[in-house]
Amino acid sequence: MTTHRFTGHIAGVGTSDGTRLVLGCWSATPHGPFADVMVAHPDGRRELLAPDDWVADFVSATYTFDTVTRVPVHVVRTGFSRASRWTVTAGALTWHFSVGPRALLGLALQAVPRPLGESLGFARFTNLVAPRLMPGVRTLGTAGNGRTEWYSAHDLHAITYSRATWGGRDLGALTDMTPPPDFGFSSTPRRPSLTALTSSVRIPDDDAAAALR
Repeated sequence: MTTHRFTGHIAGVGTSDGTRLVLGCWSATPHGPFADVMVAHPDGRRELLAPDDWVADFVSATYTFDTVTRVPVHVVRTGFSRASRWTVTAGALTWHFSVGPRALLGLALQAVPRPLGESLGFARFTNLVAPRLMPGVRTLGTAGNGRTEWYSAHDLHAITYSRATWGGRDLGALTDMTPPPDFGFSSTPRRPSLTALTSSVRIPDDDAAAALR
């Protein structure tokens, strides 16, 4: 088995028209920095917006989508942590959001040493606790194609403002992530949030070489 690690941020919001958006913005990965967006449309269709074939293939082999669309994905961030502002453009999607205060859970996450927090053993422990604190959230599970994935969160902030358009159509006001978008074994927190984390994906050896191409 080979383990690939992706370090960066995940942002998740709902919109009043029923769309749910999940941004993965990764600064350190086996493929270099990249961003992708998972979109749950109001009709239930799950779409991945991926910047290239590698991202499209790897992410769609790990999560579940009805449609995979290859488009440039650009993220511009001003500021850090609290009060940072993000702009995401990906094909038909234009999305602006602002980050607010650190959650109490974020303070607790910052106290965990990184080597411990990123271990599979610690993920097994937090997987017992996370669903009680944030229903629908798990830190360890079985992904697609025989893969095992675990999340190691380092920080958590609220998203206080979000506005998005799809093909120029306003998707409405910021709402909770309900219902869960069901891209994989875990959902993002119900309340709109930005999570700093490392995602570890363990891949069977016969799939590992292909995943790095």
